[in-house]
Amino acid sequence: MDEVLLRTLTPTVIGILVRRGADFAAAEDAVQDALVEAVRVWPDEVPRDPKGWLVAVAWRKFLDAARAETSRRRREVLVDAEPPPGPGEAVDDTLQLYFLCAHPSLTPASAVALTLRAIGGLTTRQIARAYLVPEATMAQRISRAKRTVSGVRFSQPGDLGTVLRVLYLVFNEGYSGDVDLAAEAIRLTRQLAAMTRDEEVAGLLALMLLHHARRPARTGPGGTLVPLAEQDRGRWDTRLIAEGVDVLQAALAQDRLGEFQAQAAIAALHADAPTAEETDWVQIVEWYDELVRLTDSPVARLNRAVAVGEADGPRAGLAALAGLDPALPRYAAVAAYLHERDGDLAVAARRYAEAARSAPYLAERDHLTRQAARLNARLRG
Repeated sequence: MDEVLLRTLTPTVIGILVRRGADFAAAEDAVQDALVEAVRVWPDEVPRDPKGWLVAVAWRKFLDAARAETSRRRREVLVDAEPPPGPGEAVDDTLQLYFLCAHPSLTPASAVALTLRAIGGLTTRQIARAYLVPEATMAQRISRAKRTVSGVRFSQPGDLGTVLRVLYLVFNEGYSGDVDLAAEAIRLTRQLAAMTRDEEVAGLLALMLLHHARRPARTGPGGTLVPLAEQDRGRWDTRLIAEGVDVLQAALAQDRLGEFQAQAAIAALHADAPTAEETDWVQIVEWYDELVRLTDSPVARLNRAVAVGEADGPRAGLAALAGLDPALPRYAAVAAYLHERDGDLAVAARRYAEAARSAPYLAERDHLTRQAARLNARLRG
């Protein structure tokens, strides 16, 4: 079973059903039913035209549901409108669907969750992890969003800022999680940048390119996590870095700073340093100050504490960390790193172990566990 193929085809098939007259919620339900059927049937025989097969099955699922809920007259109209079998349309609807899912009738949070589930191909658990909420809470949010848009024909496109947030979360899941969606997020953001000439779209594209350039060096043998300071910078993709910097500089020249531009500027400073020791941490702190001013994000403040620790010493970093909520994801890992830098190995080892227990990904959990074991071995020695 080619799960990547199914995930890639999902937004296209949803778009085809929407163009044929299905409302989004009904189209998404029908496509999910078709995917279940594909999982059952395809291991024995993959169709020659997978997209056409999914379109045909999803459309019939939609018609079956419509027939069960509408009058005889409406049923006859739908049956007469059923298209003949054959290959699906070749139009790429993915970006359009991102906008449609950011519908004005939905809150931004619900729009993001619905899009990640229906188009991004992420599971409810993965979306909940991205939002830092329990899986049950996210399941309820997605269900409410689908009820809200049930029957809506999506004639009015949604908000650009919400679309950017969706693309950012899809990229992050593809970059660091167990579903590889990063390249697709970059492709769509490129399309959006060409369409809008918006400086924050450009900032997001630059951020993605700069992060993606480091991807080959992020893991070692066996998938082990390699921290930024230890990465082989010779493995970074200099072509992507150069493109990301060019895109960022053009965006910054418009003098309308936004959060994605600020994040991209931080990524560019990391990419510009020949070695970890030569990183311009003072300037990175300044950019984090801008990011905090723009967003007041606890995550930005947490990352700023790391940068302060590098620029002004671990005591300063711990002081910046002191005002933050210890329940923040990766708070314990940051505290462990700063305490180790400050020479308090016992506290650092305890914090690394604590961070490992709450790490969302296996590679991260293994890395933190090894850090705790390394410090405990030093303490015993």
